[in-house]
Amino acid sequence: MQVYLVGGAVRDHLLGHPYHEKDYVVVGATPEQLLAEGYQPVGKDFPVFLHPKTKEEYALARTERKSGVGYHGFQFFTDTTVKLEEDLIRRDLTINAMAMDEDGTVYDPYGGQKDLNQKVLRHVSNAFTEDPLRVLRVARFAARYANYGFKIADETLQLMSEIAKSGELDALTPERVWKETSRALMEDHAYIYFQTLQDCGALKVLFPEIDALFGVPQRPEYHPEVDCGVHTLMALKQACQSNYALDVRFAVLVHDLGKALTPVEELPRHIMHEERGLQPVTDVCDRLKVPSQLKSLALTVCKEHLKCHQAKSLKPGTLWRLLQRLDVLRKPEKVEAFVQACECDAKGRLGLEDRPYPQAQYILDAMQIVRNIRAQDLPEHITGPEIGEMLIQYRIEALAQFKQQHDES
Repeated sequence: MQVYLVGGAVRDHLLGHPYHEKDYVVVGATPEQLLAEGYQPVGKDFPVFLHPKTKEEYALARTERKSGVGYHGFQFFTDTTVKLEEDLIRRDLTINAMAMDEDGTVYDPYGGQKDLNQKVLRHVSNAFTEDPLRVLRVARFAARYANYGFKIADETLQLMSEIAKSGELDALTPERVWKETSRALMEDHAYIYFQTLQDCGALKVLFPEIDALFGVPQRPEYHPEVDCGVHTLMALKQACQSNYALDVRFAVLVHDLGKALTPVEELPRHIMHEERGLQPVTDVCDRLKVPSQLKSLALTVCKEHLKCHQAKSLKPGTLWRLLQRLDVLRKPEKVEAFVQACECDAKGRLGLEDRPYPQAQYILDAMQIVRNIRAQDLPEHITGPEIGEMLIQYRIEALAQFKQQHDES
């Protein structure tokens, strides 16, 4: 029985990239042998076991054969005769098809180290096209390792395009698409994930609402980059550079979906695109089963982002109603996330990436002002329903004073 560290841990070890998970492949063993040594079985489709102490995954070396559609459509074969090279050839990329033994010796039958040195994401074999999930995984790797200068090999991108055209992507479950996408969104270069999907035609299949933005023009005086799809990815880049949370990044990704629905005769203006965007944002969230917190912020940013840009010119009552809709009294963290997303929208424009966005601090200061006014601050004779009405009045008056001071400064 021989045990090898495989996959991502070997890749990241050689690259000097931090990693936490370790996966192992066991060659020349049977399930009975591992069970006798205290390993716990967890695999449903093929034998995978947890180490009795470390709880790390140990899988028996296996081969696979395509037997149906989707990433579940495989038959697996495990036996003591399956060689390490046979196990590694079924993996997606050459840089993921390496193994390391206990002495640190690297086994690299498919040129993974060469591609690692040349910063290339290349498929191991043409069996790559049998698993549609690999389109998303390669796009995610492109986003993750962009810092190192990795690019997808032309022939691999071509295979990804073939998968996108084949209809195999339709077999991916919403949960799996969202899992890969949410992980990709948290990469430092998340926008590359979506650009890659767009380049190979997969974005149109999996995220048609986002794909529809590409090629739609905007007014160049506000959007020098012109293209709505380009703007969306530039805004997402801003969210990545600021290291914002997943809910902010997702809200930025879908904030302008309504622009794809603008009547052609109105272009390049996008009147009411905020309202038009609510349905496609809802569609994306429902289809992919996006968590409710993310959906809530995404819809809010879609509907209200222009109000944030106009914050300093809003009347006190209008500003108060905006803050109310943001649930300012119960969820100040949502207001902060909303402001972050809107700032990314403002800065995700060609040549305007570094311009100030004072509206952000203005909204946050206004939030603190209204939150600091409480029922105990009211006159004692105010009781019952009058308390709520008087609180609103006090808050609007405080915002009016805040606006006046701000305008005079």
